[in-house]
Amino acid sequence: MSEVAEVQKSNGSNAKVVYILYLVSLIVGVTGIVGLVMAYVYKADAPDWLKTHYQWQIRTFWMGLLYTVIGLFTTMILIGYLILLFNLIWFIIRCIKGLSALEKRQPLPDPTSWLF
Repeated sequence: MSEVAEVQKSNGSNAKVVYILYLVSLIVGVTGIVGLVMAYVYKADAPDWLKTHYQWQIRTFWMGLLYTVIGLFTTMILIGYLILLFNLIWFIIRCIKGLSALEKRQPLPDPTSWLF
């Protein structure tokens, strides 16, 4: 494996790309799926501190999708709009929190959390 690939694997640049793709997915939806695939691919070879970020990213995608589906189905009774708004805020906060920890090269304390 090349030296550049080794550095990318351990410094978190791929994880940073995933966070950015997730944020861009709020405007261009398909980039979220690209980010999810990247998180699954890079998780296996990542150092332990970086694995927490990939796990966080994978859970963020699937839980965000679940909250979105619930929100869409409940828009008929108007509560869905609040759920969708909560989901948007939740998604952005998780991406920013992850990016912040990634910049400090710190693992996320609880990557399995359902909240922030």
